[in-house]
Amino acid sequence: MGSTGSPSGMDKEDINNIAQKKSTKDPDEFSQYLIDRMHQLEEHNIRLKEETRKVESEKKFAESQKVKYEREVRRLRSEIERMKAPPLLVGTVMEELDGERVLIKSSAGPNFVVNISTFISKDEIYPGAQVALNQQSLAVVNVLPAPKDPLVHGMEIIETPTVSYADIGGLDAQIEEIKEAVELPLIAPERFEAVGVEPPKGVLLIGPPGTGKTMLAKAVANETKATFIRIVGSELVQKYIGEGARLVREIFVMAREKSPSIIFIDELDAVGARRIDTGTSGDREVQRTLMQLLAEMDGFDPRGNVKLMAATNRHDILDPALLRPGRFDRIITVPIPSFEARIEILKLHSRKMKIAPGINFERMAALTPDATGADLKAITMEAGMFAVREERDVVEWSDFERAIEKVMKSTRPSLESRNSGGVMFA
Repeated sequence: MGSTGSPSGMDKEDINNIAQKKSTKDPDEFSQYLIDRMHQLEEHNIRLKEETRKVESEKKFAESQKVKYEREVRRLRSEIERMKAPPLLVGTVMEELDGERVLIKSSAGPNFVVNISTFISKDEIYPGAQVALNQQSLAVVNVLPAPKDPLVHGMEIIETPTVSYADIGGLDAQIEEIKEAVELPLIAPERFEAVGVEPPKGVLLIGPPGTGKTMLAKAVANETKATFIRIVGSELVQKYIGEGARLVREIFVMAREKSPSIIFIDELDAVGARRIDTGTSGDREVQRTLMQLLAEMDGFDPRGNVKLMAATNRHDILDPALLRPGRFDRIITVPIPSFEARIEILKLHSRKMKIAPGINFERMAALTPDATGADLKAITMEAGMFAVREERDVVEWSDFERAIEKVMKSTRPSLESRNSGGVMFA
């Protein structure tokens, strides 16, 4: 038989030891023994309490982990059930019949009269809205957002260009016209209302390549707080029938949503060339895109607070419908810079360079007849490269002379074709 515990917590060995100490009849030794034994029992009791607290904390942690895993299991089970749910069909609302039923055109082709879920607001249902349909009853269970092409939203300029009007030389008159036609109607429309005149709807920049048409558009994007949407004309030329027209339509829809906004179409001649009777299927698709552009520019629907800018170096091949008033009300010519303009442009591009004292910009401008702003920028860059090649910190006059000879010699064929009325190269 095992030993039974006493009420005092002592076992049989402790009782025997106490009895033995009593037999010695030494009260001091017996008292000391009791004190030591009490200390041992107290320490043992403390250890037991610590172990109890540890076990309780582990129990609480295990219970919390159990709750966490049960919640995760419920979430995974609901996700599995959701993934097992049958897909919804996509349809388009054709007509509202009454408060509870609509006529829809399903993605499969035929039209159906279906019910509407009571959780859908009546304001969300309108002709043309895309809806999700139950696969069994074809009832409208959700309203889908309007599809938006990522290519269209990629045309919006988020980061403002660093080019300002101060970086453009020799185009003071053109800058003033752009401010009046594009910026002023967005900033101070009340001035036009006071006079009773309607501001220009569109501005077309024409001129030879390299004269600063795109730089003017960048400066407008920098100066104005309106949404700036940049498009290259070739981006509107798509492979399939109707895709180009759809892009044009969605661009103007986005511009109205983000108004006040400015749409800038670079290289307009890629999509706006003169329409001809004969042509391939690709030419006819480009003409469809052009007709959609014409309708958006001055069609039945009001454009709102949306301004249109475009640039081309081949305005002679543009369709006459683009050039009529109401679409491009102001046509701004950006010419080859004059002698004074060339001096100003050379000073602008060399203002951050370390140039030797006594550099004669008037003489430099006289040596660069018929040079565009892009040519003059290339000349200053090449002069700096000559100084870098010879490991000098200052750009000298000889560097500019060699740069003028190099750049003007490489651009001479394009200058001759430009002066002769031939094809202009970018």
